[in-house]
Amino acid sequence: MFEVFEKYLRQKVEISYEDLEIIRSASVERKLRKWQSILHEGEVWRITCFIASGCFRLYRFDKNGTDHTLRFGVDNWWISDQESFNNETPSEYNIEALAASTVIIWQKDKWEELMSTIPALKLFNEQLLAKGYETSQRRIFSLISNSAEEKYLDFQKTYPSVFNRVPLHMVASYLGISRETLSRIRKEFTKQP
Repeated sequence: MFEVFEKYLRQKVEISYEDLEIIRSASVERKLRKWQSILHEGEVWRITCFIASGCFRLYRFDKNGTDHTLRFGVDNWWISDQESFNNETPSEYNIEALAASTVIIWQKDKWEELMSTIPALKLFNEQLLAKGYETSQRRIFSLISNSAEEKYLDFQKTYPSVFNRVPLHMVASYLGISRETLSRIRKEFTKQP
């Protein structure tokens, strides 16, 4: 499965075979069953996690016990709790596999060592974090300014590989709308010519 990551990384940055071998030697492949968690609330997230195959969600419970999906991750994406990782504090989130999945992981100390010795990986990581920040800004703006219909259309357009892979109630949770509202919107859009 490391070959999936290698292909992905080579599309993003120029990196030598030798550096890829160093990255490979520090990595661990892990397989997860559907519904298996890789992070539970209260644990400290101490890994960098690339999704070679599968589907994940990052979610959190509110004070009433309702879960709220903050992020999905599918093939060739990353999944993490960046706040817990950066600050080494207990996470307020959960990450679970929504399908049988394979991930490539690096322990935090090994990842940081790799970035300090492989400039191409450090550049890539900086680009990845910047893109994640930009995506979060767009998501926040969408949540506070778009109608339910606009959120639905934007999600479908932006994440076509996610939409058909996750249960509708999780999509509704991600969009900040009720499942009933999502069902009504989907029904309206399927009626249109």
